[in-house]
Amino acid sequence: MQSFTRIPPAVTRGLLGILFLALAFTGTIKKTSAQSLNWEGQNGIFVTPLAYSVPGKQNGFDLPAVSYHFVDAGPVLGDFHQISITEGAYDRFEFGYTRNIHQDGSNPTLSPLWGSGFNIFHGKIGILKEGRRIHPAISVGFVARTQVRNVNGAIENKNTSSGDFYVVATKTVDMRHLPLVFNAGFKMTNASILGLAGNAPGYQGRFFGAAAFALKGPGRSTILVGSEILQEPRRVDDLPGVTIPTTVTYAVRIIPGGALPIHGWSAERPRLTVDFGLLQAAGNVAPGLNLDARNRFAFGISYGF
Repeated sequence: MQSFTRIPPAVTRGLLGILFLALAFTGTIKKTSAQSLNWEGQNGIFVTPLAYSVPGKQNGFDLPAVSYHFVDAGPVLGDFHQISITEGAYDRFEFGYTRNIHQDGSNPTLSPLWGSGFNIFHGKIGILKEGRRIHPAISVGFVARTQVRNVNGAIENKNTSSGDFYVVATKTVDMRHLPLVFNAGFKMTNASILGLAGNAPGYQGRFFGAAAFALKGPGRSTILVGSEILQEPRRVDDLPGVTIPTTVTYAVRIIPGGALPIHGWSAERPRLTVDFGLLQAAGNVAPGLNLDARNRFAFGISYGF
């Protein structure tokens, strides 16, 4: 069953602000060649995809990008590790695989609701290239998760699956030599916190967005500072009294080789990015039930061959 719930005013203001800024500022810069994979292996930030794809050859496949991500989700959920490989093709397509590996939390009552890990498959197609003036890059994509045994899967003692279908727009602009990146999208999903909290009762329409700015770092490096918002399905399957809030992240990305127009778009060598983040996921989700997954440290590293 599809569900479109009322969007909280703070989320609406944030997304409108991102879209307004992306359209208000124009620049003459090109798309980044950085191969920075997100939590699920897409070219993205931490938990949201960008419209850009992992670079591929104009007429074929290129070497893949790989990544490792970690989040300390607290004593209830435990620790999560993600290992990803993503391939770009024809400078428009990307597809890849991620394995989620879970380490149990220490809460004797709730931690057994999380399994040992699950599979993630994803793909993305660029349908509009970013222009030099006002129009952003636009892509559509999907995420498929299998063998998920978190929360409702543990309660029912069976593997579950979930999926996302999304459209995303990304624009990089140069305001007085300060590169800014804006991202906004919409997805249909039946996953709760990207599958980390199991499944929602059905597919629902959710919005997401991000904004970041770039600074010149030591040597040739570039440092990006930004934040994401990811609207979650409000309910979790088999737990009718639980309410899941919007996920928010605050992230710093270090690109040792440059990659942004401060240094020139083709200057990124090595193709390496390192991410540090603060995750605001689920806290008090029901009376007397605290998942304690807020203000949690996250880390990621990506390398493109």
